[in-house]
Amino acid sequence: MTTEPLTAADRCDRCGAQAYVRVVLPAGELLFCGHHAREHRPAYADVATYVQDETDRLLADYAAR
Repeated sequence: MTTEPLTAADRCDRCGAQAYVRVVLPAGELLFCGHHAREHRPAYADVATYVQDETDRLLADYAAR
């Protein structure tokens, strides 16, 4: 299982934006931006084996600008 911090190179599987959430499933993983992580949470919440949520970095990244 990968738990390394997500970087700008990690992209959302739905829209290609920077990923802030990694969802590890029994058969692989998905990366999501904050928007798509919230949208799809009901679908993955019960089947994910691990969720790495770094959405708190969104405000920190924005404030650093």
